[in-house]
Amino acid sequence: MTLQNSPQMNIDQVAELSAQVIQEVEKAVVGKREVLQLIMAALLSSGGHILLEDYPGLAKTLIANSFAMALGMQFKRIQFTPDLLPGDITGGYIFENDQNRFTLRKGPIFSNILLADEINRASPKTQSALLEAMQEYQVTLEGETLMLPDPFIVIATQNPIEYEGTFPLPEAQLDRFMVKLSIGYPSREEEDEILKRRAERKKDMVALQAVISPATFLMMRAAVEQVYVDADVRRYMVDLAAKSRSHRQVVVGVSPRGSLALLKLARAWAAIKGRNYVLPDDVKQFTQPALAHRIILDPSLWDTKKSENKVIAEITQSVPVPVLNPEHE
Repeated sequence: MTLQNSPQMNIDQVAELSAQVIQEVEKAVVGKREVLQLIMAALLSSGGHILLEDYPGLAKTLIANSFAMALGMQFKRIQFTPDLLPGDITGGYIFENDQNRFTLRKGPIFSNILLADEINRASPKTQSALLEAMQEYQVTLEGETLMLPDPFIVIATQNPIEYEGTFPLPEAQLDRFMVKLSIGYPSREEEDEILKRRAERKKDMVALQAVISPATFLMMRAAVEQVYVDADVRRYMVDLAAKSRSHRQVVVGVSPRGSLALLKLARAWAAIKGRNYVLPDDVKQFTQPALAHRIILDPSLWDTKKSENKVIAEITQSVPVPVLNPEHE
C-alpha cells in the first residue's frame, strides 16, 4: 500500500486508514460504530489505554481482539483471577538445568495490545504489576529494566455486576486509563444481523485481515501530534478540569492527566474526521469517557443516585464554549 511506504503521513491518510480499520473491525462487531470510533481515537493517542466496563457477552473481548488483528499487532490475553501473580503477567528468570544458567521468559505483557480480562478480579498486588508498564512502558525484573514493544496498549475489561470476590481498581491505576467506555446492548435489528452473520459463516470465528502494520500505526500517531489546537480550545479543556475540582459534589477532581487526555483524544478525533484542527465539539465528545472515571463524588451524596457521568454533564454545560476564528471553523 502506498500510504504505508511514505516517510510521513498527512491527516487525510490518517482518516482514510482509520476508516479502513474500523470497517474491518465491523466485520466482527455489529452496530457499534460510535464506540469503535472512540476506541480508535484512544488507540491513536499516546498512552491510550482503554477500560471497557459492561455486562458479560457484549463483545468487549471481541472488540479488543478485532482491533489487534486489523492493526496487525501482536495480541495477548490475560484472564485475571484472584490467584494470578505479578510474575504471571511480567514473566521472570527461569533456571535452565541443561544450560546451567537463568533464562528470561517474557510474560504476556510483552505484546503490542494486552487484554486484561476482568482486571478487577485480581489482587491489588497483581494489578499494580501493570502500573509501571502502563505509564513508563517498561518492566523491571530482578533489577533489570526491559522496554516493552512500541506501541504498547492495555485494553482492560471489568464487569459492573458480581462484585463479590473482586478488588476495585486503585485510583492511581484507574487514572492511567485514557478512557472508560461501555458497549451497550445491540438493537433488535443489530442482534438479528449478528445471528444472520453467524448462520451464514457456519463458525464462531470471524476471519479479519491486517489493514496496517505497527510501523504504519506509529506514523498515524505522529501525524495526530501535528493537529492544531487553538489557545481558546486549550483553555476550554483546562476550564473543564478546573470546574471539576470546585464542584460542590466532587471530593477529588480531574488531575492534569485528565486534561492531557482531552488534548490527545480531541486531536485524534479531529484526525479521524479528516481535520487538522480541533473544534470544541471534539473536546465535548470525550468529556465523559475521559473525565468521569477520574473524579470521586462526595460519599454523603451517594444516596441521591448521582453518577459521575451526570456530574460531568453538568460541568460541561456550565463551562462556556469558546468561539473559534473563522479560519479554524
